[in-house]
Amino acid sequence: MNKVKKAFFCTNCGYESAKWTGKCPACNEWNSFTEEIIQKNDTKNRISWKDDSPNEHNRKSISLDDVEIRDEERIVTPDGELNRVLGGGIVPGSLVLAAGEPGIGKSTLFLQDALMMKDTITLYISGEESEHQIKMRANRLNMHHQNFYLLTETSTQTIFQEIRKLKPQLVIIDSIQTLQSPYLDSSPGSISQIRECTAEFQRFAKESHTPVFLIGHITKDGSIAGPKLLEHMVDTVLQFEGDQHYAYRILRTTKNRFGSTSELGIYEMTGEGMKPVENPSDILINHKDEPLSGIAIGAGMEGLRPLLIEVQALVTPSVYGTPQRTASGFDLRRIQLLLAVLEKRGGFPFGTKDVFANIAGGLKIEDPSIDLAMVCALLSSIEDIPVSQKICFAGEVGLSGEIRPVNRIDQRISEAEKLGFEKIIISKYNRKNTEKYSGNIEIVTAGQVEEIYRMLFS
Repeated sequence: MNKVKKAFFCTNCGYESAKWTGKCPACNEWNSFTEEIIQKNDTKNRISWKDDSPNEHNRKSISLDDVEIRDEERIVTPDGELNRVLGGGIVPGSLVLAAGEPGIGKSTLFLQDALMMKDTITLYISGEESEHQIKMRANRLNMHHQNFYLLTETSTQTIFQEIRKLKPQLVIIDSIQTLQSPYLDSSPGSISQIRECTAEFQRFAKESHTPVFLIGHITKDGSIAGPKLLEHMVDTVLQFEGDQHYAYRILRTTKNRFGSTSELGIYEMTGEGMKPVENPSDILINHKDEPLSGIAIGAGMEGLRPLLIEVQALVTPSVYGTPQRTASGFDLRRIQLLLAVLEKRGGFPFGTKDVFANIAGGLKIEDPSIDLAMVCALLSSIEDIPVSQKICFAGEVGLSGEIRPVNRIDQRISEAEKLGFEKIIISKYNRKNTEKYSGNIEIVTAGQVEEIYRMLFS
């Protein structure tokens, strides 16, 4: 008879230890270890997801040259934004983890996408909602699908019995934190349960070539709930984010074994579900009756998609002794770097000013090409001189005040021209990449921030 195996797990990072420790050696969190039973006595009677699974001891190693590559086409969904972030569609046998805050719309998005795939046999497994709740949501979406099946169950053994009978072509689990493996005694949502349930579905996906979507929760600090190992086990990690006060939602790829990790999908939350946004640049720019100071338009890129983004800045005299630095949607450390460059190279007294920066639309931008637009917004606010609404910017600002080149400049210029901009200011080192461009927009190049200051505010 096997002994019951126990271990201690860090609830913050998933670190496993044979004994209790006050401080986690991996994440330095105090009093985060909990004891869990990770093996029961009847593990030898474990049943695989299929009855005729091959014995692992009969498997043999194989030469890399003998491996045959099958050209399997991706499953292209009716949702173009989901296809974009997955790298062109769903890969058969892939395990995809999608995480986001409560109420952000994860269940609505994947229920909507599954109902739109009319030719696919889909099994939607819910451990949080009843069939009645899911049916009401489907009625709100006004969608019907004869090959769509529901299962409200949390035991993985029961789930795999239903999978063997139904043989679905797509499996969606909402959520992985609610499932429980009968081979562990720990409660659902514990680190060992999440790891074991994910491992079972990973084996199922790889052996049956059936794609599986795992919907997951996040912790209060924004990371995916469960052990960090969970993100290593899956093939793709999608982060569904957005501001509760805005109607727009962003589906961002943070890991993808089958495509790029820099793609972005944008949705609009409506009463009829998640509506993909085909032209996000048009909705991210607020059209004003008259020009206002502290606003500049930056031409950014998210993956292969160009985005024109409105950058807002407010510079005011500091009432208290320590100036405030606040940023929304933009890296605060990057703001401090740009302020130091402007003060050192240009002599602007930002050290005695409160600075507030914002990216319109609730987006979070990491593209360094927005630096130039942020610098122009800061200069516009401190000088109280508006920047023309027909000018946009694309350039990274270095520590010496130089404007560095950015990639895919031709796509940025084309997007600006499409939205009616008359002039775009870029780095002079991008000039050779624009010589063949034959559009109607005026392309202005500059090498230093002071050149742009003289151009706009002198």
